[in-house]
Amino acid sequence: MSPDTFRRMQRLMVEAPFLLIRAALPGMYDRGFGRIVNISSVDGLRASAFKPSYVAAKHALEGLTKTTALEGASHGVTSNCVNPGYVQTELATKQIADQARVHDMDEVIEKIMLTESAVKRLVRPDEVASLVGWLASDDAAMVTGTSYPMDGGWSAR
Repeated sequence: MSPDTFRRMQRLMVEAPFLLIRAALPGMYDRGFGRIVNISSVDGLRASAFKPSYVAAKHALEGLTKTTALEGASHGVTSNCVNPGYVQTELATKQIADQARVHDMDEVIEKIMLTESAVKRLVRPDEVASLVGWLASDDAAMVTGTSYPMDGGWSAR
């Protein structure tokens, strides 16, 4: 991996959320209420080989989220991460297609992408959205500094 690729991933996955949080916090503090929900990954909780920039960025996002939770708590701001495994998106579909050129399609999904997951399917985007919606609600007022795996049991190993 080139250093430029590594830096680009850090800017996209760590610096951009930092700048968004930094811009949003003053208004949240003024209102005495705010919800920050970062989309991390199971790779923010565990490491995967051959993904150094992605894993490093997601681990950094976890730290940013926890720091924001501690600093924002007295201002009514919560900060949490959602940590999906592979989500059924265009990006995942492209990754599957790329791998399927070398392997059988079912083999790619079950034996490569979902090998660590106890539930053998991709996470649906609406499942991620449902958890994000709850974390943004008043019902989650006491939930902060936490990471929520949505990985079919991958991180339970």
